[in-house]
Amino acid sequence: MQESPGPNEHETVGAYALGILDDAEATAFEAHLAGCEWCAQQLDELAGMEPMLAALADLPGAGTPAIGESLSARPSPRLAEKLVVEVDERRKVRSRRSLFGLAASIVLIVGGPLAVYAATGGSDGSRANEATAPPAQTLFSTMTDKNTATDATTHVTATVATEEKAWGTHAVLQLGNVKGPLKCSLIAVGKNGERETVSTWSVPNWGYGIKNATRAEARNPLYVQGGAAFTPSEIDHFEVMTFTGKKLVQVDA
Repeated sequence: MQESPGPNEHETVGAYALGILDDAEATAFEAHLAGCEWCAQQLDELAGMEPMLAALADLPGAGTPAIGESLSARPSPRLAEKLVVEVDERRKVRSRRSLFGLAASIVLIVGGPLAVYAATGGSDGSRANEATAPPAQTLFSTMTDKNTATDATTHVTATVATEEKAWGTHAVLQLGNVKGPLKCSLIAVGKNGERETVSTWSVPNWGYGIKNATRAEARNPLYVQGGAAFTPSEIDHFEVMTFTGKKLVQVDA
């Protein structure tokens, strides 16, 4: 049996994008990539991020401004600064395994807005309906700290699951009864009044979490994951906002 290219095949996509795999590992991952749509999508998204990823892979000195600036738009400047500190700390105790872990964390944290999934059911023949649940939905089901709210005006319902990380707060949103077309953001609002974008996504015409919808995928909620530099105790509430500034629902932290 061929050896796995890293600690976890799905985590290896970041290491492959960074070019830190040896020939055997790269060949093994490419065999996995041929049958894994999720990894293929992640690799496509990372294709335009090589300069930033390469800079992180090189692990320069602490607090390099250029890296912070390249990360500042996604998801927040404060989170970018914490990532740079984490990179420098890992440089001091670097090992091949930690490089794999760092590459995986880059995919999750920096690519937070990419991690948007609709839970799907039925048998329409699409690969989205394969046996395993989407990563965001799977994470949501394992997280215990959750809060739910339904807006009295928009009737949009949302549940936000959170967990504390060294870099801040990892959040997974379950969103339902929302109709499109819309472009939306999940905003973490701190007790100090500061606002940080956790993730962004679009809602198609048919929407998500619509009971009795004629379209099968419209009956399923949307799952979105991302991160904020706030610690959980620093967050007052979350807001789901449209790009035009309309608040769809607010969830207490």
